[in-house]
Amino acid sequence: MKKSIYLTLLFLTFGFVSLLAQNNLLQSGPMVGHSAMREVGLWVQTTKAAKVKIVYWNVNSPDKKHETDEVLTNKHDAYTAHLLADEVEPGNKYKYEVVINGKVVKRPYPTEFQTQTLWQWRTDPPNFSFAFGSGAFINEKKYDRAGRPYGGDYEIYETIAKKHPDFMVWGGDNVYLREADYDSRTGILKRMTHDRSTPEMQALFGSTHNYAIWDDHDFGPDNSDRSYWGKELTLEAFKLFWDNPSYGINGKPGTTTFFEWGDVDFYLLDNRYYRSPDKRKFNKRVMLGDEQIQWLIDAMKFSKAPFKFVVTGGQVLSPIADFENYATYPEERAKLLKLIEEENINGVIFLTGDRHFTEISKMKRRGTYPLYDFTISPFTSGANTHKPEPNFYRVPGTHVMVRNFAIFSLSGPRKNRTLKVTDYDKDGKVLWEYSINANDLR
Repeated sequence: MKKSIYLTLLFLTFGFVSLLAQNNLLQSGPMVGHSAMREVGLWVQTTKAAKVKIVYWNVNSPDKKHETDEVLTNKHDAYTAHLLADEVEPGNKYKYEVVINGKVVKRPYPTEFQTQTLWQWRTDPPNFSFAFGSGAFINEKKYDRAGRPYGGDYEIYETIAKKHPDFMVWGGDNVYLREADYDSRTGILKRMTHDRSTPEMQALFGSTHNYAIWDDHDFGPDNSDRSYWGKELTLEAFKLFWDNPSYGINGKPGTTTFFEWGDVDFYLLDNRYYRSPDKRKFNKRVMLGDEQIQWLIDAMKFSKAPFKFVVTGGQVLSPIADFENYATYPEERAKLLKLIEEENINGVIFLTGDRHFTEISKMKRRGTYPLYDFTISPFTSGANTHKPEPNFYRVPGTHVMVRNFAIFSLSGPRKNRTLKVTDYDKDGKVLWEYSINANDLR
């Protein structure tokens, strides 16, 4: 009897130690990436070289398991693994488990993903919601500037997860590279690893699809531009740590990409890789560059989406020619807005960040619909508490100077879609709400 109890305790002890060992191999994630009708991207980071795969199953057929290919993580790639669930069908939900070195690593939160719905020519488009915001500073005392910590209120990521958005768009400054980081590949990967490992983020990564752009702080130094010598390194790191559907256009490097969800299109722009120095006086000054603008106009002209979300790091519509607003590049900004009008492109809405405050800008235009710019910032960076700028496009009641995020909800029949935007503070308290009908953007 005593021997039996001893053996049971021994088995349980070794089982616990084995489980602990496997959990110690998981650095961060799993993270759910891009979603298509017949594939879903997944991401995991380990603490050292390890064999990683994902086992997944349709929630309606739990006995039928599928596996991604197994990946051996390595130091050069910061032990990150991109995995592809390619045995899926449209419009389904799946649960999954991470397997490291042949052992399942249990997570204390749901791990789920979904495929996009095949609704075209069949039904009205699906209702869905997504989270948006920018500015995710995570403190690390020995590398931060002296004084009061700049980051805080990390529980905002848990609050976002509890809203159960279908996906999340990270609007830039998702990582803040420090002086000790952006002068080497090693420093860049260490910063990315440190911030991605934030405990409060993990549940959000585990069951919400994630897409991202970058701005200056995850591209390089503060206010950095195309002259930053390490931009190829930060682009490599961006690709290692995010799972967007693509990177760059027309065979050119960068983070520009596109995805659709339901009947809505998203254009994720790169406002750094080709950007002229802010203080450049002569020659042509650009933020996006001609090729990226032409791609954007072509793609939006082709689109039939009732809402076309253009996502970029800095404010587009604000008339304040200060800091890094698009108004400081007046010629290119005027060109973009003129092309949208001349090509009669419907449904354009800008999603922007950077400013450490939140506001809606509404630009009324003669003979056509108004343009909107939803600036949502910051998540966990320091909030701007200065006197609000005299932005005469600002929608009254939408200026926020605390850490916050927004949920964008799309609903209604195909020809009468409505967008509802709700802004929340870190605890989930509603700060403002705003709605737009797609028929008012024509």
